[in-house]
Amino acid sequence: QVQLVESGGGLVQAGGSLRLSCAASGSIFSINAMGWYRQAPGKQRELVATITSGGNTNYADSVKGRFTISRDNAKNTVSLQMNSLKPEDTAVYYCNAVATKWLYYWGQGTQVTVSS
Repeated sequence: QVQLVESGGGLVQAGGSLRLSCAASGSIFSINAMGWYRQAPGKQRELVATITSGGNTNYADSVKGRFTISRDNAKNTVSLQMNSLKPEDTAVYYCNAVATKWLYYWGQGTQVTVSS
């Protein structure tokens, strides 16, 4: 089992920045990729960014050039630096970990609200 705890959400004006962090605990040795997803009201959960244990990253087109995902394997954390935020970035952001045998784990979510 892997436990994920997010922090860093909040309210920010358009154009501002926020940094989300996620701490993993439990069977961390089994984690391969980690990432962030988000879900806006009335919409499906969507991928924001992922990072593998080797540091390879993948971003949704809508956040490329504005968001940066990073991972500290020693501290078992993954972070998402979000710059130039837009109102359409408003959502609940979920930390995700993919472990061996394609087991998916989720954090409880953290609200990000961008005001115009």
